[in-house]
Amino acid sequence: MGFFAGLNDEKYDRQYTDRELTRRMVGFFNTQVNRLVLSTIIIIILAFIGASLPVVVSRMIDTLRDRPSPQAIASVGLALMGVGIGLWGLNWARRSLIVRAVGDVILELRKRAFRAAVEHDLSFYDQFSSGRIVSRITSDTNDFGQLVVIIADVASQMIQAFILGVVLVRTELRLSLLLFAFMPIIFGVAAGFRTLARIVTKRGMKAMADVNAAIKETISGISIAKNFRQEESIFKSFDESNQQSYQVNIRRGFVLSLVFPTLNALSGVFVGLLIYAGGLSAEKGLVTIGAWYLFIMSLDQFFFPILNLTSFWAQIQGGLSAAERVFALIDADPNVIQKEKQDVPGLKGEIKFENFDFSYSDKEPILRNFNLLIQPGETLALVGHTGAGKSSIAKLIARFYEYQHGNLSIDGRDIRTFDLAQYRRQLGIVSQVPFLFSGSVIDNIRYAAPGVPEEEMLKLAKKIGDGEWLETLPEGLHTEVGERGNRLSMGQRQLVALMRVLVQKPAIFILDEATASIDPFTEWQIQQALNLILKNTTSILIAHRLSTVKAADRIVVMQKGSIIEEGNHDGLLNQKGHYAELYNTYFRHQSLSYIEQVKEMVGK
Repeated sequence: MGFFAGLNDEKYDRQYTDRELTRRMVGFFNTQVNRLVLSTIIIIILAFIGASLPVVVSRMIDTLRDRPSPQAIASVGLALMGVGIGLWGLNWARRSLIVRAVGDVILELRKRAFRAAVEHDLSFYDQFSSGRIVSRITSDTNDFGQLVVIIADVASQMIQAFILGVVLVRTELRLSLLLFAFMPIIFGVAAGFRTLARIVTKRGMKAMADVNAAIKETISGISIAKNFRQEESIFKSFDESNQQSYQVNIRRGFVLSLVFPTLNALSGVFVGLLIYAGGLSAEKGLVTIGAWYLFIMSLDQFFFPILNLTSFWAQIQGGLSAAERVFALIDADPNVIQKEKQDVPGLKGEIKFENFDFSYSDKEPILRNFNLLIQPGETLALVGHTGAGKSSIAKLIARFYEYQHGNLSIDGRDIRTFDLAQYRRQLGIVSQVPFLFSGSVIDNIRYAAPGVPEEEMLKLAKKIGDGEWLETLPEGLHTEVGERGNRLSMGQRQLVALMRVLVQKPAIFILDEATASIDPFTEWQIQQALNLILKNTTSILIAHRLSTVKAADRIVVMQKGSIIEEGNHDGLLNQKGHYAELYNTYFRHQSLSYIEQVKEMVGK
């Protein structure tokens, strides 16, 4: 792979033919027909005016041979001035129309790309960097817009070149045929650069996406990096991506910079031959001096659109590559596929796994022939070592991942037949590290239920430790939480996340309990909030606290994707099996009897 080695291709990337790309791009402009028609009319007018300039000047040269009057010369000069002012006004109108049309299209394209990214399941984000996805939604959509503006400019010049070609043929057929004979050579050389230009441009974009991904990951984890004094390490990681992007784009620039000089040199050779041939014809009286001058002036305008097209080759290929990348994101196949989209009535909360197989990849089996029935209203605690499959069960119930075999049913209905948006409205989920959005506490609580009045939230908040946790917030419910909730303690974040579920009133509650240690008073408040949720829901608790385990109606002990024990706390302890080992390893030190025993030992 040479200097392109190490660049990351996304699995969902796909190749589009020029015809497919053109069809898709044109489809986005269906709503801009009026602006495009008006700008096309202006482009045609501009082309005629531009083509008329060398004709007017050539006629003026022929007229000068006959000693024209000052009035005739003045009229020609005024005409040319009027043409210049007209060109300025029309060009401004054309660019305004194009820019507005392109702006609206980018707005819609960015909406679709963002919606596609949001609707992808979690497995999509397990595989692909969010930084690279951001790059497609922002940078690539902008490059697409630049492509359209450039194409509009070049199209105007190409129409002008066509009109000039007609004028040249009518002026002098033999020189025109000589000119047209050179055109296939120029187009052939330009076409030769096309494939290589597309390849290096896509590589350049991927390299830049790697830089964006490195920056995003570093900024997101900056506190961890500082805690472990890894500023130099993360700089080196960024520098590697940045250097790779630099090397790739240098070579990309080298390849693209060959296009314009090569074609410019060829056109210079052709123009020299045509001037020489035209001069001989004028000397022999075969053409007039004005006609010859018309050719000299027209050649520059005739070749300019072609050379302009090649000078913008990098931007054009960049725009086409950007369009490919954005369309690939929009067209990426989902991993989670619903068979139907049936309406979901109020759920009772019965959850049943039957002969269930699931794996994140072919080499990573998680659940094999798994069976589990959770009764409506039951509180089930899942315990086991890391990698046992506890979090996977929770994610599958939330329908974040696709399973391979078996059946998962909710209230006796296949989960794959549900309208997912309706189904998830009846799910309340609190992750191990509660995520809060920038804004106030009240904004985060209302996230899943925007219409909940503040009075109801205050009423619920006061049921948790008599509302004392609110007093620890400087401005109560209106306290700003900061980015990702970093202004709040872990305990406060958990309470806000639980309040968010409380006001949502879900039928099924999933808690992946935080492992971070918190003070006993905050733990008591969290348990009170949990109790308020548990009494009205079917609950699946991935438990890390003894208080949560004891609150469960049933405890399921998992090991390597299988259920090895189940029952209540006391019954499982008496079995002296795997749960008893887990208790002695993880939970025993949280028990009151153990704490009192330690105090007695210390006292002695």
